[in-house]
Amino acid sequence: MTGLARAAGAEFTGALLLSAIVVGSGIAAASLSPGDVGLQLLQNSLATTLGLAVLIAVFQPVSGAHFNPAVTLVDAALAVRGGPPKPARVMTFIGAQIAGCIAGAMLANAMFGLPAVAWSTTERASGTTLLAEVVATAGLVLVIFGLVRAGRSTWVAPAVGAYIGAAYWFTSSTSFANPAITIGRAFTDTFAGIAPASVLPFIAAQLVGAAVGAAVAVALFVRPEVSQIRTKVVDSDPGA
Repeated sequence: MTGLARAAGAEFTGALLLSAIVVGSGIAAASLSPGDVGLQLLQNSLATTLGLAVLIAVFQPVSGAHFNPAVTLVDAALAVRGGPPKPARVMTFIGAQIAGCIAGAMLANAMFGLPAVAWSTTERASGTTLLAEVVATAGLVLVIFGLVRAGRSTWVAPAVGAYIGAAYWFTSSTSFANPAITIGRAFTDTFAGIAPASVLPFIAAQLVGAAVGAAVAVALFVRPEVSQIRTKVVDSDPGA
């Protein structure tokens, strides 16, 4: 199996499991705590927080554990060493992520005895939720690439899990922050679902947020190798 095939397989598997965690825990929460939306959201967010952190830690050595087209696009845009990734790799990753999230939602439906595909009827797109998706995605991208550019990639798994768990609560959209999971969640008419009509507006807001987060990360965080070069220059300059 080629390196790209392994990486794509990791992206598909990770996205599938992430989607199953998000949708499945939402179904379980609605069943366990009927009538208490706050408790349902707490259960859903806790499962997502822990599951996402574990999935990133497991698959990061294979593919970088993006599971998110917005992250893949920013990663491609900010890549320096060896030039930007080839378009074929980017599109392969994005295709694997979308397919994985759809499969994960269908799997979650099936595990709870629901039809594998049931289009969501939950309309989510509004001015406030779209603004929230810009904020949620910008924050996610900033967390990831701020840590990467600071040379602290080992912190990405727990930091991303913690951020998404928090963003469930401080954003009015409950922080989808991921075009692939947004598409996948349209396939389930359950607690985590999103109506197909809301999908494209959410994705547009997420891409705007990704661009904002990338711009802030570049502005605030200097890549380790650049920082080292600057330090050497200053140390070698008697007048510095």
